[in-house]
Amino acid sequence: MALIPQSFIADLLNRVDIVDVVGQHVKLKKAGANYQGLCPFHSEKSPSFSVSPTKQFYHCFGCGAHGSAISFLMEYSGLGYVDAIEDLARSAGLDVPREERTANDVARQQQTMALSEVMSAAADWYRQQLKVAPRAVEYLKGRGLTGEIAKRYALGYAPDGWQGLEAVFGTYANDEVAKTLLEGGLLIQSEQTENKQTAKRYDRFRDRIMFPIRNPKGQTIGFGGRILDQGEPKYLNSPETPLFSKGNTLYGLFEARQAIRSQEYVLVCEGYMDVVALAQLGFPNAVATLGTACTANHVRMLLRQTDRVVFSFDGDSAGQRAAQRALEACLPLMSDDKEIRFLFLPTEHDPDSYVRAYGAPAFEKIIKEAMSISSFFFKIASQDHELTTPEGRAQTHHAAKPLLLSM
Repeated sequence: MALIPQSFIADLLNRVDIVDVVGQHVKLKKAGANYQGLCPFHSEKSPSFSVSPTKQFYHCFGCGAHGSAISFLMEYSGLGYVDAIEDLARSAGLDVPREERTANDVARQQQTMALSEVMSAAADWYRQQLKVAPRAVEYLKGRGLTGEIAKRYALGYAPDGWQGLEAVFGTYANDEVAKTLLEGGLLIQSEQTENKQTAKRYDRFRDRIMFPIRNPKGQTIGFGGRILDQGEPKYLNSPETPLFSKGNTLYGLFEARQAIRSQEYVLVCEGYMDVVALAQLGFPNAVATLGTACTANHVRMLLRQTDRVVFSFDGDSAGQRAAQRALEACLPLMSDDKEIRFLFLPTEHDPDSYVRAYGAPAFEKIIKEAMSISSFFFKIASQDHELTTPEGRAQTHHAAKPLLLSM
């Protein structure tokens, strides 16, 4: 991948004023030589967040957050390093130069841009279809969701047809159109026979509530679809694409960032509907993994947003296995200023049904009482071992060793 010259980054930081950058997101007030405001990275009533125009640096005396204009955009907006530089350069009217940009780099960038435009157009169309689909609207209402929540998460509907997206992109017989839609995971192409024309192209998502999956910049990079009736699979995800990687994406993180900061923790659930339903019920700080085990990259993304993470799992054996994989992903990234907990719901409940059955205060209570990572670690290491015997303790030590070595 082409690199951004360090000389450009230094020049960019010299051209922008960190007070202007931070001031777009935080209300600042002059305080001597610096500016002060309420820290956007933790909840506080008295301002402890300071921005220095002379040093071009911000620092919070409450939570310790600090850095340059680039690091502020990374932390506040959840952007990667390159994306933060590009956003900052765009605001300054500068083009980001690249070193040793190859033909492959250019082709990859063009492909990414084309896919991004296609996903955005598809998301817009699905949203419009929801407005004229009474059955889909009634389904969402039946799940207790309001139009406000549907709008916040950009929910849509994929009609029950085979070529619905032709209304947006034109005929699937056009190979160029089909190529991009196939790369984006919006189309499926049947296997070709000897006669190439018999290969059929049809919509991947049909008769499903659509959940756009967005990156930290709010761009749609994939979809999850929930079937309305009793068919299978109940949930269908976009495949891996140049834009979308399940192991590097958390559903709802874009929408939840501000709530995570104000609540000072993130709740990690198992599905899209959990996230949206919890937002409706007063827990807008929830995110979900996308039908895959929690990865180290997932944990890094979470810990960029907050020092407190609560994983919520079903109480069945599948939930226990998923929790153990999350534990394995968390251990190498643990430090004494991080708090990670594990919440196991009764087998008959998911987060949505638990809150509806027992109320938000009861759910808040079990979140606070969730098992600490050290307790869960010990539970995993000692399960099936008798700790009252030397043999059982030795077996526990043996089981714990690979987990400890990962730290």
